[in-house]
Formats: sequence, C-alpha cells, structure tokens
Amino acid sequence: MRISATIVTLNEERNIASAIGGLGCADEVVVVDSGSTDRTREIAASLGARVIEEKWRGYAAQKNYAAECANFDWILSIDADELVGKELDAEIAALKQRGAAFDGYSFPRLAQYLGRWIRHSGWYPDRKLRLYDRNKAKWVGDYVHESVEVGGTVGELHGDLLHFTCHSLSEHLRTLDRYTTLAARELVVRGKPIPLRRLAVDPAWTLFRTYILQRGFLDGPQGLAIAWMAALYTFLKYAKAVMRDADSASR
Repeated sequence: MRISATIVTLNEERNIASAIGGLGCADEVVVVDSGSTDRTREIAASLGARVIEEKWRGYAAQKNYAAECANFDWILSIDADELVGKELDAEIAALKQRGAAFDGYSFPRLAQYLGRWIRHSGWYPDRKLRLYDRNKAKWVGDYVHESVEVGGTVGELHGDLLHFTCHSLSEHLRTLDRYTTLAARELVVRGKPIPLRRLAVDPAWTLFRTYILQRGFLDGPQGLAIAWMAALYTFLKYAKAVMRDADSASR
C-alpha cells in the first residue's frame, strides 16, 4: 500500500510548507496549482513535491485531476490550510504496514478559528473522508461542499486532521461571500423555489442551533462569532439565489 498525497493550490505560500511537512506517511506529494502569483509552486517544489500547473476546473474536478496525476492508487487528499496531525500520520503509517481493509477511510477534522481550537459549534469531530482508493472513489459536488464518494466500504481512523481556518473576521467575511455565491448558484441551477420566509426563519434557527444546541457558547467569543457567521451564511445564500445574484466566484 503506497500513498500519493494531493493538494490543490492557489496563492498558498502562507500554508503550503506546513501542509507538506506533515505528510510523512505519504510516498509522494502532488501539488496541482491553478495559477498562483506568489511563491506557492517554488516552495512546494523545494520541499520535494511534484508540482503541476492546471487551469481551475472547479473544486471536485480539480481534486479528481490531482488524483489522476498521482503515481499510486491510494490518495490522501488535503487542503493547503490543513495539516495531518502526528497521531493521524502514525495511524496511516501503521495502516500501510498491515494493508487496507476498506476502500476509504475517514478521520475527524479539528479546526482552529481566530486562534482557538473549536470543539463545539457543530465543527467537531467533522469527519472527512480523505484517504481512498481512486479506483473505488472520486470527488463529487459541482459548486461547493465537495466530498469523496466511495463505491465500497469505509473505515474510520481516529487521529485529527488539523484545519487552520480564518485568522481574522475580515478573512472569514471574504470566504463567506465567495462560498455563498457558489451555494446560491447551486440553488438556482436546481430550480427549486425559495420561499421568502426562509430568509427570515432559517438564519435565526441556524444561530440558535449553532450557539445553543451545538454548544457554541463553550467555544468562547469565537463560538459566538461562528454562530453569527453561520446565520449570515444562511441568509446570504438564500438572498443571492432569490435575487439571482449568483455571479461567478473568484478564487
């Protein structure tokens, strides 16, 4: 069992060295870059990654292309702002020694937001399926919230994939604007009518669920920020779809 780690990038010089540095369990690292204007490609190449330049195809399509470029069938797909934790790295290394019993593996993702590790607010354990046999699985999702779909069995690992999210509220707002545009486009394409009441009711419910039911209050001021941002995401997604403001999102 040999593993190709894949990362798709665009202007990730702040994160790419850390992401690659945590991939001790991988037999190769493939970076597919979609036109970075910073030092992303240079840094990745200096750390031994095989760097491929490819025009942006969309999140799922770009990650599937990265998997196609890999030398090995087993793919460990991470984002540039993620890091394979030491426990997870050791688990994957042990898995390689004994051989895979499943066609894909999920593991929890632990996010750091505004300097704090978030263990509530609906953000943890946030299991992600990122280790898979490319002959049995692929990325799906045309617009946003892409995921790996496995045509076989799925096992679980327990070490954390660390996710370094927004460093500031301004950064979060920029990301939120981009993703709500993509989510709105998906709603428009589906063609389902959106009652205006959803713009009023759903954001309020999202705020209550995130902060109270999912115990966001235990995450301190960051938990309150997460709850409000989640409510704003819900409102903007529906508002952009209703107003047909789903213009193209830039990366």
